[in-house]
Amino acid sequence: MGVVAFIGRALSFLTVAGQAWLVGILALFIFARTSEPVRFLSRHALLLSFLIALTATLGSLFYSEVMGYEPCKLCWVQRIFIYPQVILLGMALVKKQRWILDYALALSVPGLFVAGYHYLLQRGLESSLPCSVVGYSASCSQRFVMEFGYITIPLMAFTAFALIIFLILLSKVAKH
Repeated sequence: MGVVAFIGRALSFLTVAGQAWLVGILALFIFARTSEPVRFLSRHALLLSFLIALTATLGSLFYSEVMGYEPCKLCWVQRIFIYPQVILLGMALVKKQRWILDYALALSVPGLFVAGYHYLLQRGLESSLPCSVVGYSASCSQRFVMEFGYITIPLMAFTAFALIIFLILLSKVAKH
């Protein structure tokens, strides 16, 4: 397996791990808001959110710049919601300003909806909203990646946005 194939497979495994982590965070959120794992995640929500946004950004750049996959319109919209988070969360980490998490949440919620809609398009949802090739991008329903029978690039983005959202919400309800 070459380096490029390894990176593509690693991003898919990270997505599966992120989804498992989402289930765990959701369970903690519902059943154990004052447990030590919740306090740990709450204390490190800023760092973890930054790492997730950085991985998502580098992953999207890998697929477009290394693999040569042309981003569609919805991919660009998702990038608009994730790329600034790397800078915002990075600066917040340096300056130790947790209030920036509110801005990450404001960017992640619409990003989650766009990624979810995009994933449904790739899985066969018929839409009345246009997202066709316009000469500079791929069709929004085109799948460049299909790992484990369900993981596509929009699902990777959906997972990243969901993780950031749940980490931020968990940090807001948990006592540090």
